[in-house]
Amino acid sequence: MNIVVQTYDGRVQCRPDTSWEREDRDLFAPDFISAYDFVPVLFARICKAGKCVGGKFADRYYDAVNYGILLDAITVSGETIRIMDRTSVLPFPMYDRVTLENGDNIFSLRLDSGNGPREIWSTCAGSTSMVESAICNVSGYVSLRTGDIVAVCLSGGRHLISREESGTAAISGTFCGNMLFDFNIVM
Repeated sequence: MNIVVQTYDGRVQCRPDTSWEREDRDLFAPDFISAYDFVPVLFARICKAGKCVGGKFADRYYDAVNYGILLDAITVSGETIRIMDRTSVLPFPMYDRVTLENGDNIFSLRLDSGNGPREIWSTCAGSTSMVESAICNVSGYVSLRTGDIVAVCLSGGRHLISREESGTAAISGTFCGNMLFDFNIVM
């Protein structure tokens, strides 16, 4: 199983399923990590294998959607680590795609780094057309298999937490008023 990511600027990246965080386990940062950035994503589970999927047929290739975040570690020297297995927080169970058609369903991220919880990202702009466009794009580069996940980045990388700011931060995400994930990053 692969996690295929369409970045905010339209590039295609693959992450191994070993980077997938399925449970709300705390993340303990190694000493050489000074900060974490995050990217909010809308993702879909692929239910039918395919290559070079056309726009007319893209809706047949996924059966469920959800929101999550991708985490990137930053070293003490300020570089993003490309060789390290990056963490993909993609929660299950997933939602039917009709939840995206109603603009009232909000995906919200909250961070509590000791100064009280605050919202760091919120959107209701996810759509089935975003997912289907991403499926068409990424399937031109990668053969999609049943069970793969296609993630669409909703923004560029954003600062989440650094070692200087806080020792521990609680990150939580909600969609449709339901808790998606809730875990701590311990620096």
